[in-house]
Amino acid sequence: MLATALLTSYAEEIAARLPGGFDPQSVAATADELAPPSGAFLVVFDANGDGVGCGGLKDLGSGAVEVKRMWIAPSCRGRGYARALLAALEERARELGAAEIRLDTSAVLEEAIALYRASGYREIGRYNDNPFASLWFAKRLREAS
Repeated sequence: MLATALLTSYAEEIAARLPGGFDPQSVAATADELAPPSGAFLVVFDANGDGVGCGGLKDLGSGAVEVKRMWIAPSCRGRGYARALLAALEERARELGAAEIRLDTSAVLEEAIALYRASGYREIGRYNDNPFASLWFAKRLREAS
């Protein structure tokens, strides 16, 4: 399955880049949590129809969702796929009724941090217990109703 292959590639890259490795089970987002009606999972396709990236949304409750497993294949970076994926995740979060979108990341992932900041995310305090994260971000999508 394409989603499984993309998630495997994501986990392999993160494990190689983080100094202490990475255990994807320790920061679980189950398939059910990333599925409608409260979640989402998007796949990015290139012009040839090949899957080159992915990202999910997990409902955190209280009008917030979290970006999970956002990844673009290294060979496809620098082409705008990550920016387009993040925008699509934000739009889907709005469709799900979220007022805020959050995410966590490692300080090692400098290109991801630059993308989030350029996309209007602000650094916030720790909101989860992800042992691999060192930075937490949020962005308001709409005013709470």
